[in-house]
Amino acid sequence: MRCAVVVLALCVVAAVRAEDEDAAEEFQTIKGFDTTYRIVKAGDGKSVEKGNKVTVHATGIVQNTGKKFWSTKDKGQQPFTYTAGVGGVIKGWDQGCLGMKLGEVRKLIIPAHEGYGEQGFPAWGIPKGGILDFEIEILKIN
Repeated sequence: MRCAVVVLALCVVAAVRAEDEDAAEEFQTIKGFDTTYRIVKAGDGKSVEKGNKVTVHATGIVQNTGKKFWSTKDKGQQPFTYTAGVGGVIKGWDQGCLGMKLGEVRKLIIPAHEGYGEQGFPAWGIPKGGILDFEIEILKIN
């Protein structure tokens, strides 16, 4: 019995280490930026380029608190459209979506200085220095 418990414990430790290593390897950097991303679901076809009008589903969570502050999937909301790569959205989002393909879903981790800054955005529940987790799905590229 003792041997079985030890084997089980070793299996759990190995599984946790494997998950941690996979998670660390999955997030990719964006040259020149501190925002990182992980592809949740691959897309295909056209890629988001600077100047494209892009329509997305997006959900934003404050990493510091775990609270959702916005989602286009919530009742009464609708997909969000913006122009890619020209500064119409926060820097981490703008850069993190470039290169995404139609139908792709990415998780972005956006540090405060590429999000809402050290001042945060209190009206949305984003604290000073808030780190943001966004999940973004590309619905349309024009």
